[in-house]
Amino acid sequence: MLLSALKRGQIARITRVTESDFSEKLMEMGCIPGVLVKRTVTAPLGDPVAYDLDGYCLSMRKTEASSIEVELIPAE
Repeated sequence: MLLSALKRGQIARITRVTESDFSEKLMEMGCIPGVLVKRTVTAPLGDPVAYDLDGYCLSMRKTEASSIEVELIPAE
């Protein structure tokens, strides 16, 4: 699934960052395979979205989040 499809409070593990104009920048900001990510806050109009990523808050637009593939971690 794509990071942009994650619902608030869900946790996932990044599996792949697809090639795009901003994929290198996303990886520099910590979006690398294996990292856990949790959707935390959504802007009033739905874009951008904030994610808890390895202990810090990263905000990105849905188009950017759509270039990140994740694997959902089931809720306990």
